[in-house]
Amino acid sequence: MADYHFVIVFQKPTAGGFVVADWSGTVTPEAGWTREDAYRAVKTEFARRNPLMDGAHVSFFSLEPNQL
Repeated sequence: MADYHFVIVFQKPTAGGFVVADWSGTVTPEAGWTREDAYRAVKTEFARRNPLMDGAHVSFFSLEPNQL
């Protein structure tokens, strides 16, 4: 299965404003995955790696074939 490149941006309100974080990389979908499955996998992995961003909202997500 082909690799896909993703960019995801999170935003979380704080007492003084907002915290914004972005992450990009590649994901190889499992057979039968939908675009939503890939989105949820990326979002879940980000949350696992960044527990301080728990409760953050996604403000941007892009998923495209990695091969040019």
